[in-house]
Amino acid sequence: MSLDLFSGIPVSDFASALTWYERVLGGPPAFLPNDVEAVWQLAEHRYLYIEHLPDHAGHARLTVFVGDFDERVARIAGRGLAPTRRETYANGVRKATYRDPDGNEIGLGGAP
Repeated sequence: MSLDLFSGIPVSDFASALTWYERVLGGPPAFLPNDVEAVWQLAEHRYLYIEHLPDHAGHARLTVFVGDFDERVARIAGRGLAPTRRETYANGVRKATYRDPDGNEIGLGGAP
C-alpha cells in the first residue's frame, strides 16, 4: 500500500510565508503551481504546500516525524529560527514546534 500526502497551510501574506517556510524547510519550493501557492516535497509522494488564504490563516497544525531530529533542529537554528516549544513525551519521543508569522504550528517529531 502506498501513502501519498498533500497537506496545505493557509497563510495571510504569501511573500512573507514563502521566506519563512524556505528557512524552516531548508530551501525553495519544489514548484509554484500558481501565484498563491508554493509546494515542497518532503519525501516521495509527500508534499507540504502554503496557500494565500487570509481568512483561514493561523489555524494549521502539522507534525512531521524525521529520522535526523537533532541535526534538523540544529540546521533550522542555523537559519535563524528557534522552536517556540520543545517537548519530550513519556515514551521518549521529542517534538520541536515552530510557529509561522500567522501562528500556524509546524512540529518536528523524533524518536528517542
